[in-house]
Amino acid sequence: MLKHIESIHPDHVIRINPENLSLPYITNLQAIRYLDTLGVNLDNFWQTLWRHVLLVEILRHRYKVDSPAAKSNFLQNLRERIRNDKTKQAALAYLDDFEGNFWCESDERVRQITDRFAERIGAEGGGKLGGAGASLSASGNVATESSQEAHTEQVLRFQRIVNDTQLARLNKMINVLDEDVLDSNHFTYVLIDDLDKEWVDERIANDLIRCLFSTVYSLHNVRNLKVIVALRTNIFQELDFGRRGGGQEEKFRALVQEIRWAPHSLMRVLDERAQVSGRRLGSDVNSFGEFLPSSNSTMGKPVEYILDRTLLRPRDALAFANECFSVGAGKDRLAWADIKSAEETYSVGRLLALRDEWKGTYPGIAEVVQQFRHASMRMERDEFQERLDNAILLLSDERFEGAKWMTDASAHIWSAGADVEWAYLYSPLIKILYRLGLIGLSTRSGDRPVFFNQDPHLIDRSSDVDASKYFYVHRMYHRGLEVRANAGRREGDR
Repeated sequence: MLKHIESIHPDHVIRINPENLSLPYITNLQAIRYLDTLGVNLDNFWQTLWRHVLLVEILRHRYKVDSPAAKSNFLQNLRERIRNDKTKQAALAYLDDFEGNFWCESDERVRQITDRFAERIGAEGGGKLGGAGASLSASGNVATESSQEAHTEQVLRFQRIVNDTQLARLNKMINVLDEDVLDSNHFTYVLIDDLDKEWVDERIANDLIRCLFSTVYSLHNVRNLKVIVALRTNIFQELDFGRRGGGQEEKFRALVQEIRWAPHSLMRVLDERAQVSGRRLGSDVNSFGEFLPSSNSTMGKPVEYILDRTLLRPRDALAFANECFSVGAGKDRLAWADIKSAEETYSVGRLLALRDEWKGTYPGIAEVVQQFRHASMRMERDEFQERLDNAILLLSDERFEGAKWMTDASAHIWSAGADVEWAYLYSPLIKILYRLGLIGLSTRSGDRPVFFNQDPHLIDRSSDVDASKYFYVHRMYHRGLEVRANAGRREGDR
């Protein structure tokens, strides 16, 4: 989708790659690490960085600023345009602070801002805080100093520096963008992707992304500007918008367009994948279905069988298709035995993918998932609760890495008194497993289970959790977890 925007508006698109912003350099600075350990709220600083990056990239793109002369000309023209507005003139003075660095790449400007900030923090700390290459002994000296003064006073001193950023002037520049820089002939898209890559220290990645959303929200009234941020659903779910007054999630959700895939759309993806494979083999293939076996009363339709074992995401469908192609190499058509064989490897691979996707948020999640090995295809509440309890008891294993989040998820169980509703006790942990796409719910044995990709908000309604009598591991993970079929249920049953 982002590439499509670039193709139809090639002269109006700015693409920002987080990996090119020197953010790993920033998070490794001794000053930043020290403030983080003190618990200083860095939101003001992160928002300043994001707004600076977006502002300067937009101005460079709009006025083709690539040299000192170009910068001087554009500033002169812009000052002439706003000469009667003192507020805007004061905002424009912000750009003079960057002198020769304005036309440099974003990472150089980001480093400049951060280095200035680190110098101020270092000065406040008595010169004992250096840059990324500071020695460990310097940190130790500061720790000694910390023990000699009240922790709260120290935090307040550094917090004042964080709050004393250029954010106010940057906010005024937003009006300049809207009224004096961008117009209907110079509309601009800013595209930001790849936020799920390991481009920054995990411990503050969510803070940075959350502050990016705050920055985007502050720009949404600029009429000829559209900032589009691509983000995986699971990352967005884990952003704590309420942290330290960071804003409420509702106002951000109003700007969110969730992307969901219907089965027919995924089939188009698989058809194109089959066409590519066919061309490589010198065959004229039009659809994925041409490779599949016939339907039968036991297994059902092969396309439905495959899609039922996905979370309706392209990555799942393509992974399954690729395993099918691998197993059926050299064959004109797959047999059901080939699909079942491919499913074994596919399911194990999806378990590994689940672990890798969520281990940053939920360390030790692989051990929790393993508590559902050999589960019944349709678990009644007693069996499901037993497996939840086993997951919670992982807290007794000192090797379990998820002690923090599991303690939070099981807090109701340890503190509840008598006559407490089952849903109240177990909902926090069920909610996590539901959002992972591992567990689905149903109220009656004959109903199809509901999973997160079908109803993301089902688990938020405690009445629905309490009414649920049956619980299911998603079919995508059945083979990997060796899920057992209930008596009387056939392989193709849902």
